[in-house]
This record gives sequence, structure tokens and C-alpha cells, in this order.
Amino acid sequence: MRSFPTLSVVLLLAACTSPSGPSGPTFSVQFTQEAADSIHALGLDVPVDGRVFVIVSRSSEREPRLQTGVNGVPFWGKMVSGLKPGDFVEIRPGDAGVEGYPLASAADLPPGDYEMQALLSVYTTFERSDGHTVSMHLNSGAGQNQWRAPGNAFSAPVPVTIGEGDSRTIPLSLREVIAPSDPVPPGGTLQQGNPSDTEWVKYVKIRSELLSEFWGKDMFIGANVLLPAGYAASSTAYPVMYMQGHFPGSRAPFNFDPDSPGQGRSEGFNDWWTSGQAPPVVAVTIRDANPYYDTSYSVNSENLGPYGDAITQELIPHLEREFRLIPQEWARIVAGGSTGGWEAIAMQVFYPDFFGGSWGWCPDPVDFNYHQIVNVYEDENAYFTDNEWHKIERPNARRFDGNIRSTVRQENLMEYATGPDTRSGGQWAIWEAVFGSVGENGYPRPIWNPQTGDIDQQTAEHWKVNYDIHQYLRANWETIGPQLNGKLHIAVGDMDSYYLDNAVYLLDEFLSQATGPGIDARFEYGRRKPHCWIGYSPTGSGEDLTWREFVEEAAGHMYSRRRG
Repeated sequence: MRSFPTLSVVLLLAACTSPSGPSGPTFSVQFTQEAADSIHALGLDVPVDGRVFVIVSRSSEREPRLQTGVNGVPFWGKMVSGLKPGDFVEIRPGDAGVEGYPLASAADLPPGDYEMQALLSVYTTFERSDGHTVSMHLNSGAGQNQWRAPGNAFSAPVPVTIGEGDSRTIPLSLREVIAPSDPVPPGGTLQQGNPSDTEWVKYVKIRSELLSEFWGKDMFIGANVLLPAGYAASSTAYPVMYMQGHFPGSRAPFNFDPDSPGQGRSEGFNDWWTSGQAPPVVAVTIRDANPYYDTSYSVNSENLGPYGDAITQELIPHLEREFRLIPQEWARIVAGGSTGGWEAIAMQVFYPDFFGGSWGWCPDPVDFNYHQIVNVYEDENAYFTDNEWHKIERPNARRFDGNIRSTVRQENLMEYATGPDTRSGGQWAIWEAVFGSVGENGYPRPIWNPQTGDIDQQTAEHWKVNYDIHQYLRANWETIGPQLNGKLHIAVGDMDSYYLDNAVYLLDEFLSQATGPGIDARFEYGRRKPHCWIGYSPTGSGEDLTWREFVEEAAGHMYSRRRG
């Protein structure tokens, strides 16, 4: 358990309510010189533009900043600009510049005992090639989690007792800075992290010319390369499985760890991979965290820039030069689950002659008639369905038995409090950034009003034409269809936690009936399976697919299509 300072701040009942706003505590957050020095030493800008948060919790088992989430503890955020050492930031009830979740104001905080903590999310200014200047959180080696990101400053948690109607000022001091998990080498950068090579896993990071030109600043992408047994002793060239998904950090593909027996779908995988019994393939995960999210979605977009081209024209060719990888279509497959499932399908669809097969498991929405459970084309509001007498809040996540874990409104309001203008680093933010056009202020044009949920149909049309995979295939079928025959393998549970099965059914219906050309595409549905199910074991036992079975299947697919 983390130790806390002995300071105890007891707030007495306020004699009267401040006329400037609702009664409640004000937080005064100081930015210290020691924090500024640590931020500067990591290569980030001081004075600081960014967002200051105050987080409160009833539990001292973990720091409050590590307890945030859609079902997490209350926090409030406020944008800051040009913050210098010694400056104070006030987060005051009733301040129009403060956004909170799940409590709109600190005035709503019930009386009780709390741990309180401040955090400063450090932003970077980008002068993009499209003429827009934006201020955002640069990925600093931890994906895009602002609560854990290296370079962000935080205060020690302080125990505070709140009384009824308290309106005193609570001081918090930003003194510590989150350190990177691996040291930054001289002349290096926090971006995408700096893990060290092991016997089995090699880590690559390159400067992307394409992305650097777009963002107006040096931008990097990387990869974690899992080598097969016997690689060092042979001259063999290998086909590659590109495993897509969230920012992997230093994790190897398939969570490979030679010192672990593995659990779940990884059980026995590590010993099998190192035994020499695995097929002769290389596995790669991609590190492409960016100012919007912990992964780019691996396509080109107006807001993120040309990540799809950066991966296919810069990163993969670099890997094929540095390692003995076969630079041919049949020798590249792409796979992933959830976000990685959408990426795997999209990369195959948008680069149909670059990859030789795609396994998309529990993919993010492949048809925006079901953007999770929202129809962006026909619904007027994302947060509610209603009729003459009733207004019903839409669910966001469910358990496999149907119990609701959160709503669309809740998660969107949480992201809005974390970072307005699509700067939360969250799931809904990246969808708006990837799928949407650039707004007048340089940030993504929202698909709906983040506070009310009212849907913008002009933005929905942009989504439809450019990134609705089902609609894109329909519009380009005669050209793309022949290149996808036998390449698409899609699996999803029929009780997917985020309702992602609904969009898959629509894509399945189209592909199963498509003519001129008709293609072979495989769909698999798991009975009462939640997110993220990847398919049944081929042994017929009713068990779920394991990583070993997938590698054998994917390797067999590649070698069966081998040419030359």
C-alpha cells in the first residue's frame, strides 16, 4: 500500500455560500520547479500547455489517478496554457472551464473522508501540414493513457475530510513526474517507448517521414518482433503474422514469455514456440500510439495523417530489410481482436494486394448502422432512444448475461471531462479522429454533441463514404472483391460486450450474397461469448481457439498460397 503524507486537511462547515458560484471545495494546484525540471529533462515543453485534473477517492489502496474510468472515481479537469513553475491553477465549483465526471462539480461531492490528488497532462503543440495548429498529449511510451503517461506530473495523495457545505480551498502540489518504464537513450525520444532486445524479441523504432511531415514534428513508429526457434542459426526467410491491437509496450506478440507456462489461450504456447515445433513464421506487433489514442487504426485519415501508408510503405519495408522476412503478399497476414480486429479487416480491405489474409476477431464497428448500438445514419441522438412518453438511455457495455455495465452517455461524458475537442485518448475519441473530417478548430468534427448526444448527419455521411467497411466494399466491390477471395476470417461472440456482433451480421449478409464476384469469406459466431472471443478450437471439443492453434492455421494459410 502506498504511504501518504501525515498532513490531514479538515474542512469546516462554511459560514455562507460564495456568491460567485455553488458551494463546494476549490482546489488550488501548484506547479513546482522540480516537476518542471523533470518534464523538461524528458524532452517535453515547459512552460506547459495541457490539462490539470483533481481526482478524489474514498480508498487509499491505490492512487486516485489509477482509479479513474467509466465506473471509476470522480475527477475534474481544466485546460491550462503557458503554465510556469510556481503558478497556481484553481479548479472551482461553477467555473465554466471545468468539466467533471461522474460529478459535474466538486459542489456535488458528498461529505466524507477522501484521498485527493492532482495530475497535469502535458501537451505538445503541433503545426500540421494541413495548416492547423493543435495542442495535444504526445504519446510518451505508455500508449495514450494520460493517467499513467511518462512526463505527466502528479501530486502526492492527500487525506481530506469534507463537511456539509464546505467551501474552503484545498492545496495540492505537483512535485512528482511519471518516469518512463525504460530509460530514454541519449538523443532519443519518449515516443513509442524504449524497450530492450531479448533473445527472442527484438524492438524496432523508426522516424516516419510521412507522419513527421503531416504533424510538423518528428514522429516515430515501432514494432515488437518475435523470432522463431533457430532464426539466428539459419538463413531461412520467413512469412510474417502482423498482430494488431492496442499499444503493446514491451509485450511480445501472443504475450510470449519464455519464463512463463502461459494461461488461457496462451497455455503451453511459450514452450511450444521455443521447442522448434512451431511453424517457421515471425510474429510482429506494431507500436503506433499517437496524439489521439494508443493505436492509429492503421489507415490514413484526415486527423491522424497517413498511418496506413507509414506502416505499409515505411515500417514493414524496414522490417523486411532488417530481418529475413519474405516481402510478398502471401507471406503477410494481419490479425487482431477488438480495435485490432477492425484494423486487421481494414488493412486487408484498404490494402487488398499487400496482405494475403486477415483474421478480424470481435472487430470494432464494421458497419455504422451499428456503431456499437448507435445507428449514426438514422438515429437523431446517440445517448437516448425515445418515444412520446419515454426516454431510454442506450447501453454501452454489457455482461454476457445481459446486465448493463455502462451507458454510451456515461463513457462519452467521461471522455469529454478527460479531454474536450476529442483529446481524451479514449475509444470514442479515436473513432471520431479516424473516421471524421477536420473541424474548423483543427480537431476532429464530432459525430455528435458530446454533452447532448445529438448526431451530426453531415459528419455521419463522411464516415459512411470513407470508413464504413461494409459500405466501402459495396461501393468498390467489382474492384476489391476479387482480391479478397479466401482472405477474410471474422469471429465474434453473439453476446459481445460492446454489441459489436450486430455490425458483423450485416457484413456477413452482404459477403454471403455478393455476386460479380462472389468470394469465400469465413464468419464464426460464439454462443453466449463476450468480448473478445476469437473462435472455436478446430479439434471440435467446443473449447476456444488457442494461440498455438491460430498460428498453425495462419501459417498453413500462408504456405498454401505460397508463390515462387
